[in-house]
Amino acid sequence: MSGPVRFRHLDSTPLAHLRRVRLALAHADLRAAEPGTATVASVAMRWGFAHPGRFAAAYRSAYGRAPSSTLRA
Repeated sequence: MSGPVRFRHLDSTPLAHLRRVRLALAHADLRAAEPGTATVASVAMRWGFAHPGRFAAAYRSAYGRAPSSTLRA
C-alpha cells in the first residue's frame, strides 16, 4: 500500500480526523470555560496540543478567530 491510509467517506487521514475532533473538543471547552478559571494553554494541553503556537494557528484556521477571543467571549 502506498501513501497514507484515508477514510474514503471523510476524505481524510485518520490522524487529520483525530486532530479535527480534538480541536472541536477544545473549542467546546473554550466556549464553556470561565475566563478566570481556564487558560488557552490548559485547554490545549488537555486535548493533546503540546505546542501553543501550533494550536492557535490550527484553531484560527478552523474557526476564524484566536482561541483567546473565544475564551473571552
